Amino acid sequence: MTAADPRSNVLIEADELASLLRSGTPPVILDVRFDPERADMRPASETPHIPGAVYVDMRDVFGASSKAAGQRPLPEIQSLQARAREWGLRNDSKVVVYEDGTTSQATRLWWTLRWAGLPSVRILNGGFKAWVAAGHPTTTALSKPAPGNVEMTAGHAPTLDADAAAALARKGVLLDSRGRAAYEGGPVPAGKPASGHIPGAVSAPTTDHVGSDGRFKSAEELRAAFADLGVEGGKQVGVYCGSGMAASHTAAALASLGIDAPVYIGSWSAWSADPARPVATGPEPG
Repeated sequence: MTAADPRSNVLIEADELASLLRSGTPPVILDVRFDPERADMRPASETPHIPGAVYVDMRDVFGASSKAAGQRPLPEIQSLQARAREWGLRNDSKVVVYEDGTTSQATRLWWTLRWAGLPSVRILNGGFKAWVAAGHPTTTALSKPAPGNVEMTAGHAPTLDADAAAALARKGVLLDSRGRAAYEGGPVPAGKPASGHIPGAVSAPTTDHVGSDGRFKSAEELRAAFADLGVEGGKQVGVYCGSGMAASHTAAALASLGIDAPVYIGSWSAWSADPARPVATGPEPG
């Protein structure tokens, strides 16, 4: 991991992680796959995982939802710090986060820990599936880390509020990380906010930035894809999605190219809750 290689500052491959686990200073591994609200999820003690990994309940990573803040706002920093100490994090910890490989929970945890000031947090590229595919061992034994002493402060990763997101859509590039149906204003499930997009925002689904194996595409492929969306020539760029999850995935893809894009955490869940805010529909930015 070097400053000259932004991709290796964001992503870690399965073989490198396996090597680090055999070293004298292994990283703290955080597994965000366990979701107690999923009926099909087995107890953590029965779920194979990377040896030494600590389960993280993503509900501990979000603040209290509201119309103004959105469905999954940032947590109070002291609350996050308390949970992080339970995970065993220290100020000098090197952290690796992972999930199955195809969703955005790991990237949201990565982004939130960066926002809270942790300097060394990486995402396992391809997640647990990549770990297994590489032939590395798994276990069902649960880890009980020693309590950590990490000190956290907020604001180390850039964010946008609604007004800043709207301005960026007009003057720079605001990427919408949701699927195209939601962006265009297609049907949405019951209980979800009406779809459409922030006027001027560009459709950039996270699925375009990963391969069929769930791994991020190469730097060359990502750079070309973002250039096609207008991210070039020093233009300011920011990201949003439905509730700040998929946006963190796009932020990670951009960070792997050395682009530190701010995230509108409230995203569409906050934007659409305010009837005074305009909504664009259709395939064009509007």
